[in-house]
Amino acid sequence: MMRQALSRTVPALALAAAMATALAACSVGPDFVAPEGPKTSGYLPDQKTNLIAAGIPGGEAQRIVQEMDIPGQWWAVFQSPQLNSLIERSLTANPDVRAAAAALKVAQLNARAQRATLFPTISAGLTGSQNQTATILQTPLANQELTIFGLFTAGLQITYALDIWGGNRRQIESLDALAEAQCFQLEGTYLSLASNVVAAAILEASLRAQVEATKRIIAAQRETLGILTQQSGLGAIPGADVATQQAALAQSEATLPPLQKALAQQRNLMANLVGRLPSNAVAEHFELADLKLPADLPLSLPSKLVEQRPDVRAAEANLHSASALVGVAIANQLPQLTLSASVTANSLTLDSLFGSGLAGTVAGFNLQQTVLDGGALYAKKKGAQAGLEQAGAQYQSTVLAAFRNVADTLNALEYDAITLKAAVDAERAAATSLTIARKRLELGDTTYVFVLIAELTYQQAILNRIQAQAARLTNTAALFQALGGGWWNRDTTPTASVRSACRPPAATPAKAPLQAAAR
Repeated sequence: MMRQALSRTVPALALAAAMATALAACSVGPDFVAPEGPKTSGYLPDQKTNLIAAGIPGGEAQRIVQEMDIPGQWWAVFQSPQLNSLIERSLTANPDVRAAAAALKVAQLNARAQRATLFPTISAGLTGSQNQTATILQTPLANQELTIFGLFTAGLQITYALDIWGGNRRQIESLDALAEAQCFQLEGTYLSLASNVVAAAILEASLRAQVEATKRIIAAQRETLGILTQQSGLGAIPGADVATQQAALAQSEATLPPLQKALAQQRNLMANLVGRLPSNAVAEHFELADLKLPADLPLSLPSKLVEQRPDVRAAEANLHSASALVGVAIANQLPQLTLSASVTANSLTLDSLFGSGLAGTVAGFNLQQTVLDGGALYAKKKGAQAGLEQAGAQYQSTVLAAFRNVADTLNALEYDAITLKAAVDAERAAATSLTIARKRLELGDTTYVFVLIAELTYQQAILNRIQAQAARLTNTAALFQALGGGWWNRDTTPTASVRSACRPPAATPAKAPLQAAAR
């Protein structure tokens, strides 16, 4: 009997489905159109494409190549197997990556749950009760002993909220956009983590070089102190010169512990980036000589930058979500129509519940329109429109910051290359000056003050050269990060449990030699 009742409700549901299909094209609110990229042909008024060489390993000349594609594992350009291994481990073990991956899952499942609103809801129920009727309430002709009886009810209900104005579809659109934004947040986490590991490795190498250089300077000053002490014992120089050298040696020794502290703290950071406690240090140790400067550096077109950077793409997705929410707010102000149909069967015994003649059907609709709510729906619509304006301004701010980031990095590449060359020249000159000063001191041809000045100059020149050499490596990594990191060329997602659905740039340049070098 319930099958027959259901057959009578099918035409009503079919009609509802047909109405929903006919109305599906109607979605109130603005249709999102992705913003166009800035109309500019370059990042700087005068862009240099060739970076000068410093004449030492790690200071080679570099060339900036327009439209060169970026490899997915861009850090491989430094040609350091240790660095490659460390980054691969960090991308799978770092808790920030796992948190971002979980946030993406949440966003994707929320969007999936919202899609269920496009389909009817079917619910079934079965109830049973034991009832007793008071004898005084029974009719005189009824059997006075039958005051206890059972009652069983089975029902099937179908409800369908017609999305006449597209409010549900706009909500789905908003949640899909938020999932896409979270996808790019995950890509941004990958990029930031890889960049932080590269920067940490470079800084560790720089600090290790500065520690070694300071130790050599201290050893040289001790040697000088020995010469002065010997000459003072012979009466060749006054004791004040010995005291001055002792003070200079003590000052140099005082600079060593801060460098060693910074190096130790950098090792702690490296352990954290790989998801470890500081007590479980990483095995890798980095030297500046282990990291190679790539000869060619990529530079994407400005029109492509907004499609490549995860932060810009996330801001665009947030703008899309805010646009869809305006449609949701408008739809909520309009009449809402819900169709429903139900089949119910009642019986005094469970075995006859589904028998003939015991089922009844109900079909109907519910049309509701908010008449007076104190202006709540209107205020929500205006709030959604303000949210759209806010998201638009945030998108523009993100784009401006992205272009400035690239421009700053290009400036740093140019001027730090000049700085390194000058630092190398200064170190060579200071080394020559110190060698001459020490020979003259041994021959008694000069005063100790001249040697002391030469030592201090050489000490500072070495540290300046090391820092400038590290800056060139850091700037190279910063350029890859500023251009988006090549996530669209990565074959797989580092977090295997998450399926990344980030839309790649509309059209990527042809693969350049940098791709092969990165492998």
